[in-house]
Order: sequence, then structure tokens, then C-alpha cells
Amino acid sequence: MIDIHCHILPGIDDGPADMTESIRMARIAAADGITTIVATPHLKDRIDTSEIIAAGVDELNRHLTDHKIPVRILRGADINVMLTTPKFRDYTINGTQYLLFEFPHTHMPGNAGHIIFNAMKEGLHPIITHPERNPSVIREPDIIIALRETGPLIQITAGSLMGHFGPESRECAMYLLKKGAVDFIATDAHSYDNRPPILSEGLRVAEKILGREHAYLLVEANPLAIIEGRQIPA
Repeated sequence: MIDIHCHILPGIDDGPADMTESIRMARIAAADGITTIVATPHLKDRIDTSEIIAAGVDELNRHLTDHKIPVRILRGADINVMLTTPKFRDYTINGTQYLLFEFPHTHMPGNAGHIIFNAMKEGLHPIITHPERNPSVIREPDIIIALRETGPLIQITAGSLMGHFGPESRECAMYLLKKGAVDFIATDAHSYDNRPPILSEGLRVAEKILGREHAYLLVEANPLAIIEGRQIPA
């Protein structure tokens, strides 16, 4: 499996504090069947350069090789869409046209469609992260379905399907799955204990809704296409 949204780099955001914790997260991911992780530190209150992120990815990969942990780390970022950062292209997933867009946790802004349009006009392809946890989407999930029809892709959190973010987020995530409006399941992991990088538990819930073949697209074929810069399978 491939996890396209994970806060695994040490000491950068609210993820692991040090390399020891990052390595523990990678061990958990490997045991869960995850082979590739996109490191996606927040771009919000603190904006690290793409060079800092790339250096952190290289260092973590060296440690995982030394510890013989079979997980590959790629670079990316979890970009707050309210930033005016002009160089979004510097923070794409693995140097592709894809990037993660995070809307405010409190609401879906009225100019969401405009933000998406501007990014796509620049040749970028946004992936909206965890909309099932957004109060506006929980109240009216069809707004994210309508937004998806304009071009962006949708990623939900495995933990949401397990009820880790509350029953409302779980119901919203399941609704989006049933409507065929989910392109990826990711962990959005931040730690080895409180929010670990585990995909399999959410995947099992998705299997019950979509069937095994479709559910596995969301953690294998679709994210593989993203990290390779291809269109996701139809």
C-alpha cells in the first residue's frame, strides 16, 4: 500500500519530535503493509522550504535503510489553501503535478472553487485532504462532491472510517465512499501511538462498502499513479 499523506518527518511540524519516533512510525507502517509514504509536513503556521523537506526525506530514508525497514519516503507537503505562497509547485508530491490541499478545519471557504481553479490553471492537480472532517462538509457532503466534479481529487482518512474522529466524520466518509467521491485513503498519521500510520483498518471498512477490488484502488493503484505523475485509473 501507498500512503500519500503522512506527517513522518521529525521535528518539522506536529508530527514526530525526533528520528527515533519517525523510525517507530515507519516500523508500524511496514508491519501494516505500507511500502511507500509521502512525507507531508504542514505548510501553515511554519513554512519550511522545499529544500528543507527534501533534506529531511533523504535523511529519513538513510536511517530506514540502515535499520532495514522496507519503507520508501517521498517528499510532499500538506498545504493550507489560505496561504498566499506563490510556489506551490515546489511542494508537489514527488515532483509531479499533484499536491495536497488542506482547507481550514472550521469551514469550507466560499472561494474554494476559485482556489482550485487557479491551481489547475497553473498546471497543478489538487488533492483535497480529509474533507470528511470539515464541519461544512459534514453538514452538507454534496458540496465536496460538486467541487470534485470540477477537477480536484479527494482523500479521506483511514481513521475517520474507524470512528477515530467521531461518528459524524465516520458517517460522512462512508457517504462519500458510497457516492464514489473518494480517490484515496491515507493515514494522515502524526505519531507512533496516538495517530499511527495504519491503513489496513480503514481499508477493511472500505471493502465492505465498495468491494475488495475497488477499495484497494484507493490505497494501491490510485496513489501509485499519483507518485508517478500519471492520471489515476478510471
